[in-house]
Amino acid sequence: MNRIVARYQDGHVLKGFTNDFLPAKDHFHLFADDHAGTKSTDVHVPELKALFFVRTFEGDPQHHKSNETPEGAPLPGRRIRVVFKDGEVMVGTTQGYDRNRPGFFVVPVDPASNNERCFVVAAATTAVAFR
Repeated sequence: MNRIVARYQDGHVLKGFTNDFLPAKDHFHLFADDHAGTKSTDVHVPELKALFFVRTFEGDPQHHKSNETPEGAPLPGRRIRVVFKDGEVMVGTTQGYDRNRPGFFVVPVDPASNNERCFVVAAATTAVAFR
């Protein structure tokens, strides 16, 4: 089971677990705990801003997000800058961006980020650029 935070384009957020998210599917199930046998919520990917695969649900409130690559750090994939419709900017790396697909994965450049990776819904962005 993957620990996830689903952020919707309308601003609401769901936290839970999933074991059936696939980038090519337009929906998946979110469970309140890490047991697939419990009641689930059907999540429709086109309604999302992004799906965050996180280390913890709480994160670290003391952490200051950085969009700078640590010196000497290896970068898997190409560096990318994503601007969402709500103004948030995300910088990371991607190995699978294709503007013709409904979404793509980004790995944050900040090694201390609570986000392990993020599936960005392309329709929720205003700009995507390689850096």
